[in-house]
Amino acid sequence: MSLVVRSLLLGAAVLYGSHAAMAAAGADTTNDCHIGIYRLSDGSDVDIAPSDAGKLRWRRKDGTSGALSPAATGGWNSTLGWTGRPDGKQVSFSGCDSGEIRFNGLSGRRIAFDVTETRFRSQGADLAGRLVMPKGAGPVPVVVLVHGSENSSARDFYSLQRLFPSAGIGTFVYDKRGTGASGGAYSQDYGLLAKDVVAALHEARRLAGTRAGKFGLQGSSQGGWVAPLAATMAPVDFVIVGYGLAVSPIEEDREAIELDMSRHGYGPDVVKQALEIADATEAILVSGFKQGFDRLEAVRAKYANQPWFKFVHGNFTFLMLELPESQVREQGPKLLAGLPPHYDPMPVLRRLNTPQLWILGEDDLDAPSAETIRRLRTLAAHGKPIEVAVFPHAEHGLLEYETAADGTRISTRNPDGYFAMMRDFIQQGRLQRHYGSSVIHTPGNQTIER
Repeated sequence: MSLVVRSLLLGAAVLYGSHAAMAAAGADTTNDCHIGIYRLSDGSDVDIAPSDAGKLRWRRKDGTSGALSPAATGGWNSTLGWTGRPDGKQVSFSGCDSGEIRFNGLSGRRIAFDVTETRFRSQGADLAGRLVMPKGAGPVPVVVLVHGSENSSARDFYSLQRLFPSAGIGTFVYDKRGTGASGGAYSQDYGLLAKDVVAALHEARRLAGTRAGKFGLQGSSQGGWVAPLAATMAPVDFVIVGYGLAVSPIEEDREAIELDMSRHGYGPDVVKQALEIADATEAILVSGFKQGFDRLEAVRAKYANQPWFKFVHGNFTFLMLELPESQVREQGPKLLAGLPPHYDPMPVLRRLNTPQLWILGEDDLDAPSAETIRRLRTLAAHGKPIEVAVFPHAEHGLLEYETAADGTRISTRNPDGYFAMMRDFIQQGRLQRHYGSSVIHTPGNQTIER
């Protein structure tokens, strides 16, 4: 899903919830009493989260996932990933009070946490937050979850608020301004959002009290711009970025269009022509959706009959190509409210000395990762404490996929090792071993492959 806007339009549901715009997909809270994470009889865990209307979604720490639909005979039927194909797993729940599950032949019980609901202020907005701590009295690391571009409630849909505490990590989740139960106007102003992260960090510290160990941030997608910026405003012990970028939103759009062309077999001449479209949509974006439409129509007329035109997508360019001008003028300022199109994250990353883990998908079409990997490895070679993990055959959302006959991708799961590397980095401050199929670039540019 697109790092800037497509999550708002399509309501993508990424496995670990860091980019899940479920409100747009018509999420239903009918089965709220089943939502939670369960410890199964074999010692493993399964998380149950809300999904599309009337459905639930299960997730496991190995990256596997499935959609649950009520079965006619009782219980729930499961389908593989986001494919819609039955996977043979049967799931049932006990009454709401007992908190028990039967998952694929294994019995389990909901894991209890210490949960504190709160409201806090940031930059004139009243924000709704939640601290979720593992049971116990000793100190634990605490991570604040930083949003992507979604306009839905993180408190409702982020599964990491349960997955991390089940691994002994406290987690603070909050609804970003203008979403869920939080006040204020929805915004993609990174500076404003970073200040909200700082306010959330202060609130998490206050609530965690003596149980707080080290503190850090975990942000995905657009959170990859916001979390490092917030880390320059308030001290933290670590930053984790999932499928974020070290380039600007404008550069992201252009890189995505270049990839659109090259993966369909077109060379530099066609790439140059396609980027004329990106130039036109950039002018519209920079003008606040007030000017530049004549230029876009001219370039559209120039290339609309070319065989490659249908493959031009980019990040926000598709929005302007697919919608009528009147809708773009009306919806653009709302979807991209406050977005700084030329925001350069490199000055922030150059001065940030906080340990960072960046987890990227090699096949990301919406936020192409190649230039970001190059920039991060250059920073690491110059002494910045940055580890970069790249998963092959993974796209935006760190989602593995199948390719349909028409070339579209169908998400199946997250890569094995994705959750484990986040857990280890939070708890131990570094990666310890191989993680699934990932290739890991460490500070000093040592490369660790499976």
